[in-house]
Order: sequence, then structure tokens, then C-alpha cells
Amino acid sequence: MLLILLVKGIVIGLLASIPLGPIGVICIQRTINKGRSSGFVSGLGAASADTFFAAIAGFSLSFIISFIEEKQLIIEVIGGIIVALLGLKTFYTNPVSQLKRHKRKKNKLIEDFFSVLFLTATNPFAIFVFVALFAATGIVAHDQHFGITSIALLGVFLGGSLWWYILSSLVNFFRHKFRLKQLWWINKISGAIIFILGILAIINVIKEIWIG
Repeated sequence: MLLILLVKGIVIGLLASIPLGPIGVICIQRTINKGRSSGFVSGLGAASADTFFAAIAGFSLSFIISFIEEKQLIIEVIGGIIVALLGLKTFYTNPVSQLKRHKRKKNKLIEDFFSVLFLTATNPFAIFVFVALFAATGIVAHDQHFGITSIALLGVFLGGSLWWYILSSLVNFFRHKFRLKQLWWINKISGAIIFILGILAIINVIKEIWIG
């Protein structure tokens, strides 16, 4: 029973993490520029935030879900602005100076972790994804014990972490094939993609306000 719950949680964590949005692009870019540790730890930040959202869904914290629904447009705008600004920062980052800086001093993995943690936290609508996934897999019941749900949440974290480990390892495998000029272009392209995704999120809110 507990093993099945854990496996279901791992599958849910994988399903929630695999779609490559801005977070995926950031982790890939950091893996190429800074190394596998940076990309993986950044992914752990996303996995931690997703586990928190899964906990809200799993324990049916309806007052938080109601608050998110009520403040939906504001949260979407804030999230879009943060993503767009991060895209600009990535776009204008010089990979050559970045590589030299990381050779002189240790990479601050804690910053990589919390930056992605907070960025992922600006998209609390992931809670509804977990609500749907939990319902589809039959994990959560109204009378379910706290400890049982916690096992599923552990699986969600392990599933997300597994995905980010696989992704950062694959990218890192090809990392040394990139030259400095290619790294420059990767920063430009990934920065532009992240920026566009942020702008699209803001435009989507404007459309919702206009239609509403």
C-alpha cells in the first residue's frame, strides 16, 4: 500500500516536472554555463515548490486555493514580470565573464536553489494540476491519514528530483562540446525564450481583463 502510494507520487512528480517551461530553460542554461550541480540544484528548487503545491492539493487546504482563485490575475502578472526580467538578465549575461567568475570562486548553489524556488512559487496554479493528478490516481481521500498523504508527497519530491537529475545529467554530458561562441548564443536564445514566455503570461492576463 505505502509502496504503491510512493510510486504513484513519483509518477506525479515526473508528470508535473517534465513539461519544459521557463524553469526547464533556466536549468538547462545553468547546466551549460555553470555545470551539472547548478542545473540540478536549481531543479531541486522547482521540485521543492511543486511539493509544497502538492501538499496544499493533498491536504485540501481550500482557503489557500480560494485565495489563489481570487487573486489569480495579480499573481499571473507578478509571475509574468519576474519571468520576463529573468529572461532579460539571462539575455544580457556574458557567458565568458560568467565562466571566469565561477572559476575564481565557488558557485553559490544556495542562490540557484532559492531563485528557482521563488520563481516556481509565482505559479501557484500548479496546485490545480496536482489536484487533477491526485484525483486521477486516486491518492487522496477525505478521511486519509496525514502520514499516508505524506508518503505520496515524498514521492512527488523524489519524482521531480529524478527528472531534474536526468535532465541536468543529459545536458552536462554534451556540455563540453559547446564553444564560447555557442554559449553566447545559448544565453541569447534561452534569455529570449524566457522573456517571451513572461510577456505572453502578461498578455494573457490583459486578454482576460479585456474579455471580462
